[in-house]
Amino acid sequence: MDPLFDFTGKIVLVTGGSRGLGLEMVRAFAARGADLIITSRKEDACEEVAKEVRALGRRALAIGAHAGKWDEIDHMLERAYAEFGRIDIAINNAGMGPAMPSADYTEDLFDKVVGLNFKGPFRIAAKIAQRMKEGEGGVIINVSSSGAVMPLPGVVPYGAAKAALNAMSRSLAAEFAPTVRVNVLSAGPFLTDIAKAWTPEMREKSTNLLGRPGKPEEIVTAALALASPHSSYVTGAFYQADGGY
Repeated sequence: MDPLFDFTGKIVLVTGGSRGLGLEMVRAFAARGADLIITSRKEDACEEVAKEVRALGRRALAIGAHAGKWDEIDHMLERAYAEFGRIDIAINNAGMGPAMPSADYTEDLFDKVVGLNFKGPFRIAAKIAQRMKEGEGGVIINVSSSGAVMPLPGVVPYGAAKAALNAMSRSLAAEFAPTVRVNVLSAGPFLTDIAKAWTPEMREKSTNLLGRPGKPEEIVTAALALASPHSSYVTGAFYQADGGY
């Protein structure tokens, strides 16, 4: 085990951990010794991932919870702390951004997008950070999007919510320093489930510097680096894994 990326004994929570980038991060931390709390709306999907983690000899807890609803978040955290006693690393990864003309958004859909991408992550980060501060500290990684810092027509509420997430992360880093590190992992276009709705050209080419979308496993090193205890001087940071925008 590389000592820079040894997470043996660490407890890691990943929202949206049953597929896409979240699944890749779950696998990466489990392979490096961590025990996992895997959450998404579908507990059965989380349980399948949990079985994969347990096969590596790690502990894993699957929890079905909507990461945008505070009552479900609070219940999820109660279960997580009851099982493990603490959370060392929390990754706010769950999100959604349906594409449509801005004028077609309903208030309900707008609230759902903002809830999942900003309101929910705020609740999760604030609650966990408080527990971390009262304990031995920890790390929170908020997964954002390149769409938060560039024009993104058709998914305006999503980009705006992620921009709020970025600002929130800097403020939480200040509020809970020095024992809790809070950073942003800004993801670009990745070939996850969402890419099934893209055109063939979009799945092959992108306007970023590398000229292509990312493979899901290419998120792993960014997450591991931000979470590593050896990144102890990194907080309030904005880390881009987007192919260069």
